[in-house]
Amino acid sequence: MENSYSHLVHIQSHDELRLYELIPNVVWIFDLDRHGWWWGNQAAIDFWGLKTVDELINKDLSGDTQGAKDRTAQTFELAARQGLTIDPWTTYPNGKPKTLHMMHRAVLLGPQKHRGIIAYINEEVNLGETPENLLLVEAMRYTNVLVTSFTFDGAMVIENPAATEAYKQINTAALTDGITEFSARFADPAEGARCLEKAIAERGGRWTHRMQTSAGLRDHTLDIRITRHPLSGDFLILMSEYDVTSLHKALQDAREAQEKLQQMAYYEALTGLPTLHLFQDMARAQLTHAKRMKEKLAVMFIDLDGFKNVNDSYGHETGDQVLKDVAQRLKDKLRASDLLARFGGDEFVALQLDVKSADDAILFAEKIIKVLAEPIVTQQGNITIGASVGIALYPQHGQDLKTLINKADKAMYRVKHAGKNGVQLASGDE
Repeated sequence: MENSYSHLVHIQSHDELRLYELIPNVVWIFDLDRHGWWWGNQAAIDFWGLKTVDELINKDLSGDTQGAKDRTAQTFELAARQGLTIDPWTTYPNGKPKTLHMMHRAVLLGPQKHRGIIAYINEEVNLGETPENLLLVEAMRYTNVLVTSFTFDGAMVIENPAATEAYKQINTAALTDGITEFSARFADPAEGARCLEKAIAERGGRWTHRMQTSAGLRDHTLDIRITRHPLSGDFLILMSEYDVTSLHKALQDAREAQEKLQQMAYYEALTGLPTLHLFQDMARAQLTHAKRMKEKLAVMFIDLDGFKNVNDSYGHETGDQVLKDVAQRLKDKLRASDLLARFGGDEFVALQLDVKSADDAILFAEKIIKVLAEPIVTQQGNITIGASVGIALYPQHGQDLKTLINKADKAMYRVKHAGKNGVQLASGDE
């Protein structure tokens, strides 16, 4: 405590307070650590309807709520930081509510250096005859919503205990040029400065920003209104902050879950390739484009040679590893604009765009066969497989995707029957 409040005046005994007896207005000193009065002048004793200062010191405050204690602690912290606080307080002399305009200074009290506040009371605030006005003031003090008022320059005027607790890490005295008490709350102070300008220009509004609180980075929805100071009449910013971090996280989790479902619906879990359904949709769009631009396309039906032996000899886990490696090699060989999908089991289908001739398609298929013939490193050792490829060209061998896949499939089977590990172009009578 001494390190935190070493700048505060230390009042060691009542003897140091004799001059306060000359002040006609109410002055009392409250001990936060004991939660009771430490001293009061004659005006304070009269205010509470007591006879001596000892009666004030020994006044029973056991009925005070935790909210009232929090409010007092907030006032001390603000006064310790700012030097002085000025705001309305509601007290209950003789059990009746009385709202006062109070000024507070933070001090340290007695040999144990208890936290204390000196209260100076010189003006009664008229909040009207209806008790609802007092209830509204109390509600603002004890709500969990962060409520703060600022000048148009971004200087804090008053805040409720919830706001004090949320931003207790801000050292007002250490703020650098260009950073105000308003903008210092934002994770990005420059963003806070822009928010203040916008709020003034638009006479308030509601926006959500990332704020730097004592609990870490939080997402707050800021409800900002223009109001007037109840005593001076100056225009102020009144800002209420609602923590929506949990809501934002729930929405983000929902978006990620939706993206994951879409990924599962459109892409294979094993190879990461588009599903056959997605491949067909994209391929049909490419066929329409090729027809309009009078371009040629090549559909390649690729069947792995010797894959069944991999599963039989090494197990399905190793077989899955081989399929993933094959998919990656095929993706690496195809252009980004080409399409690729696993047709089923150890069969793949590819759509090569803007093919100039049949020879170009055959040459590319031979490159695929060559790269797939390279050993695949697995936990069971190096595995070598082959590939048989059938090719059908658009528009030479068909006008729609189904026809082209069927003809490429038949051409692939001719490779299988001829000894595997080769390429065949579809014939016109297939």
